[in-house]
Amino acid sequence: MRSAHSAALGIVLATLLLTPVMAGAAAQRMAKPNPEAELRKLTREASSLNKSYRGEVQSLEDTRVQASKAAETAKGLRRDLATAKTDIVRFAQTSYMGVPLDGANLLSFQGDASLALNQAALMSYLTGQRATRLNRIQELIKKAEDAEKAAEGKIEDLKKDIAKLKQDRVRIEKLLAKYSYQAPTSSDGLTARMVNVRNTILQNFPMPYAVGCLRVGDPGEHGSGRACDFMMSTGGRMPTPEAKARGDRLAQWAIDHGRELGIMYIIWQQRYYDIRTGAGWRMMSDRGGITANHYDHVHVSVF
Repeated sequence: MRSAHSAALGIVLATLLLTPVMAGAAAQRMAKPNPEAELRKLTREASSLNKSYRGEVQSLEDTRVQASKAAETAKGLRRDLATAKTDIVRFAQTSYMGVPLDGANLLSFQGDASLALNQAALMSYLTGQRATRLNRIQELIKKAEDAEKAAEGKIEDLKKDIAKLKQDRVRIEKLLAKYSYQAPTSSDGLTARMVNVRNTILQNFPMPYAVGCLRVGDPGEHGSGRACDFMMSTGGRMPTPEAKARGDRLAQWAIDHGRELGIMYIIWQQRYYDIRTGAGWRMMSDRGGITANHYDHVHVSVF
């Protein structure tokens, strides 16, 4: 009976300890939309726009990835917070059942002095543990709130990108109409437009390194024969200053002749330039390596 009574009191104690800490955070969350649900909705819209605009819109995809990472971070911190709350409830139950002697009755204790001192030391330890756990929860609440705000900011950025692309639909559709869809026709699996762009680039920029185009199974333009990577070093190595300068010239040439040749976007040195959006160079989020961040090659996609 005492065990059940102690457990109940432990839960009450934990609730009293947690209530002041959690009340503010709970009030802030009540009126907010679910970020995961909002992100799923926006992802569907982004996917539809990518399809309508005949290929991945890099600015849109990059913002979506950032929003997804921010939302996942916030979700993970919410899980950590729930675990910490469970932990302090268990701690309160255990400490209540295990330490019946408190600071007041310790002074009138008539039993074994060593036992009293041991329990006093344990009480001091448990008090410190309680403070540590409450501090941990307060830190998690702050981190979770910051992560929620970051996720909300990225989701808002994604909304703005989608709205801007929808607003520019007429202009973009005119550009798409100028360059009608092409299926791969060449022996190397590329579209005629990509073959022309690749050959023109090679005439103007002799390549000491490889040129990679078709990538079977790739869901993007490499898989549909509409993209080539012009290497500025051996794979995975940063280019020399001379090679980087060559890549800079190639990327600028592709921008200058993009509308003439039907180039859709260029990626180089962790930046992308999308001719459809007309937004100029934009930084790309870190994708985790030299090649993934396009430091060792210029990527060119065509309509």
